[in-house]
Amino acid sequence: MDVRPAAEADHASILAIVAPILAAGETYAIDRDLDETAVHEYWFGPTHEVFVAVSDGAILGTYYLMANQRGGGAHVANCGYMTSSSALGKGVARAMCLDSLDRARQRGYRAMQFNHVVSTNTRAVKLWQSLGFEIVGTLPKAFNHPVHGYVDSYVMFRAL
Repeated sequence: MDVRPAAEADHASILAIVAPILAAGETYAIDRDLDETAVHEYWFGPTHEVFVAVSDGAILGTYYLMANQRGGGAHVANCGYMTSSSALGKGVARAMCLDSLDRARQRGYRAMQFNHVVSTNTRAVKLWQSLGFEIVGTLPKAFNHPVHGYVDSYVMFRAL
């Protein structure tokens, strides 16, 4: 598997991964009814540096890297990751996270923070913890899950 910067030619494949995940509304605190343009504007926002995980020419996942905050908080990175449903459990998210940690270090970030990890996303929580992230805060009932109702979200952090 190769993780590389996204190219313009990758946009359709990336959106085919991102749009259904956002529409499901189970892991991202964003409107679920975004049209194609809004999904594109979100994932390829001006502060997002976008990457793809590729195997045998197929895009299996995508992530973005950005500063978590501006000004005095700009030394902390933030990322969002999405894996194709056909590639779940194949190490794609792990590969993307490891890549993002390396790229964040190369860009001079001193830490990485995930602001809103939904507690019911247990696979992600377990993966992030295995890669050195700690739950540094719990946001009680901060996410309205379409199946489970109001559930906690975590702030997760690790130094680089």
